[in-house]
Amino acid sequence: MEEAQFIHLINEHQGIIYKICRLYRDSREDREDLFQEIVFQLWKSLPGFRGEAIFSTWLYRIALSTAISAFRKKRPDIRYTAALPDEQEEPGEEHGQREQLFDALRQLNDADKALITLYLENLSYQEIAEISGISENNVGVRLSRIRQKIQQLLKN
Repeated sequence: MEEAQFIHLINEHQGIIYKICRLYRDSREDREDLFQEIVFQLWKSLPGFRGEAIFSTWLYRIALSTAISAFRKKRPDIRYTAALPDEQEEPGEEHGQREQLFDALRQLNDADKALITLYLENLSYQEIAEISGISENNVGVRLSRIRQKIQQLLKN
């Protein structure tokens, strides 16, 4: 895959990456760093992409793995030039509810965050199972428990 094609795919899927960054990092600076790290890991892993899965499934796997793991060692300064969307304050009740939800999601453990992120992206249980490496049945059970945790966190 050529660099231009890769950049096109990243631009096309940057919303997914941004949501993962927002869920796993609190500050804007940390989210930007994570975004860059995810793009770097995607580029580095690109030779291993065989097209057996759709690009977004492969992207989720790499992005979630990168978000969950700590930044390991110093990497070369390769910067993806598109900026993250501005986080402008949105007035109204909807903004407050969205922020409450993100606060609750950030309190989940990393594995639960990964599963609920995929669920919130409207992926099927089969797709979530493929990305996470667990059975479809286990996806359903774990998502049910995660939803209960989130409801409890939102009540508090």
